Amino acid sequence: MLLVLSEEQRAHLGCLRGLGAAGTGELGRLALELMRGGAPRALEAAARSLDVGTEALQRGLDGISYLLAESSRLMVSETDFQDSVHVLGFSDELNKLLLQLYLDNRKEIRSILSELAPRLPSYHNLEWRLDVQLASRSLRQQIKPFVTLKLHLSENGDQTAQVLQTDPSTLLHLIRQLEQALGEMKSNHCRRIARNMK
Repeated sequence: MLLVLSEEQRAHLGCLRGLGAAGTGELGRLALELMRGGAPRALEAAARSLDVGTEALQRGLDGISYLLAESSRLMVSETDFQDSVHVLGFSDELNKLLLQLYLDNRKEIRSILSELAPRLPSYHNLEWRLDVQLASRSLRQQIKPFVTLKLHLSENGDQTAQVLQTDPSTLLHLIRQLEQALGEMKSNHCRRIARNMK
């Protein structure tokens, strides 16, 4: 799968041409440091040592961070990464350096990205009960059904429960909507999106 880079991202990565291999290696090290949660003040020191403006270095850092993060997130193969970078028109030495930077650090970047992903509660159990009100003081004969659901969720080892109450017609509408959403997930467009999110 080839990476599709916008014009802005290509412009940010274009800053790497002026830095050369040594500067790009330093910028790659800085990008990994920032992904790990490093301090941005190292950027100013690197700008002074490379004799480049801080703003230009920041754009290059944004470009290389995006390139490494997206490639690692999508688990781009070695040849696809080379083809994606080749479009940028870099020298062979710079292409090899970026490829080596990607191959050496993609597992670590994926672990950093997985830590940043939001943790959502997951389904654990469901209890339900059907209640029917047959009469009240004002109406002697009525049938008013209610469905009570107790949804148990697990989140980071903790279990919580949510109690929901609805009438059967609303529950049937909800079931139809969920079945429609599941059917929609089987379409090619949704499969493509889900595959890119992994």
